[in-house]
Amino acid sequence: MTTPPHPLHAIVDAMGNMTQTFRTWTQDMNRVVPLIGTGSPEGVVNARQGQTYMDDAGVAGAILYTKRDADIGGDTTQGWILV
Repeated sequence: MTTPPHPLHAIVDAMGNMTQTFRTWTQDMNRVVPLIGTGSPEGVVNARQGQTYMDDAGVAGAILYTKRDADIGGDTTQGWILV
């Protein structure tokens, strides 16, 4: 994981675009924050490989999922497994 940008460094450039350092850091943070929703994410939730998802209506043994495969047949909503 990357370290956060230095507080005295700009997070956007002169054109208003995120700097690469800030972009990389925000992408890393998005990977560690779990997604939360109702029901299974399989076929519904688009995410990066390694992302986690919590089913807020899940029952014991069916609450936490992880995105094991980046995609299945090009579909990025596929590839979730129950942990």
